[in-house]
Amino acid sequence: MSVPQWLRPTRRVLMAAGVSVALGVGALAGTAPASLAAGSSPCDLYAAGGTPCVAAHSTTRALYSSYNGPLYQVRRASDNATRDIGVLSQGGVANAAAQDSFCAGTTCLITVIYDQSGRNNRLTQAPPGGFSGPAAGGYDNLANATAAPITVGGHKAYGVYVAPGTGYRNNGTNGVAKGDQPEGMYAVLDGTHYNGGCCFDYGNAETNSRDNGNGTMEAIYFGNIKVWGYGSGNGPWIMADLENGLFSGVNQRYNAGDPSISHRYLTAVVKGGPNRWAIRGGNAQTGALSTFYNGVRPNVAGYNPMKKEGAIILGIGGDNSHGAAGTFYEGVMTSGYPSDATENAVQANITATGYGR
Repeated sequence: MSVPQWLRPTRRVLMAAGVSVALGVGALAGTAPASLAAGSSPCDLYAAGGTPCVAAHSTTRALYSSYNGPLYQVRRASDNATRDIGVLSQGGVANAAAQDSFCAGTTCLITVIYDQSGRNNRLTQAPPGGFSGPAAGGYDNLANATAAPITVGGHKAYGVYVAPGTGYRNNGTNGVAKGDQPEGMYAVLDGTHYNGGCCFDYGNAETNSRDNGNGTMEAIYFGNIKVWGYGSGNGPWIMADLENGLFSGVNQRYNAGDPSISHRYLTAVVKGGPNRWAIRGGNAQTGALSTFYNGVRPNVAGYNPMKKEGAIILGIGGDNSHGAAGTFYEGVMTSGYPSDATENAVQANITATGYGR
């Protein structure tokens, strides 16, 4: 197997330091090309930092500079035909025109969010779970494919609009952290679309769609529910859903260091390893990440060591709780605990990409 250019030694050194000529020019100019230079996309940067992506999901763009495959699939109501929506160019943004043409005169749903990592950790309609709500006996709803239109670097794209009852999942994954293994994850979200329902998550969950106890999850949560935990202000907050607890820090409920944060385009980060974890976040259009918590596991029984199971969820809780709302644009999960420097380089790439511009 040949080594991709973005993993060769010179490129790895540059990327570990967050250095990319094309990336820097785009950030300084306030614009972004349809595709960025080889090695500068999020999963290139994680690989360069020694914590490669094991799942990479986006309906808006490629998350590897070499990726030229499908981002997601839509199904139209008129005849139930499906179409894969890819990128305009290798490593570039979504070909929204292909969706618009295919869905003209009817409605479309997002049926598959493909995994760009090559591990086939794609997300599809979430199956029934252990949640005892009104829709517990059936599959979750699929997202309306046109409900979250945006621009990315001057190109039209669509996000995944999660209304209550909508959810995606993969219970049979490949390479996702289990037990107390280290992992990282980030998601770019709409920081103005949230509610107090449970639970708008993206990340690691139970493989049987049920609540299997404390520490069996590790996922990004975004919203303003206060039942299990909360930060300062009135929310919304980035928190970690660790099952039977949404944690904003080491304490079980209130942690003053986790601020309310609601940028129109929001970067949310959670990472965890043996007796350590962190929450980070920032504006996905400009600026750096801030660290809201970095320390030991919560001081509650069952969270150290962790018992992660390795499923992937989007828009729902681990037991298929589906009362939440939110909008997802892109996100990844990694093998290993990413360094702050790697995450900072990823954030620089995100801001240079041009969400909303």
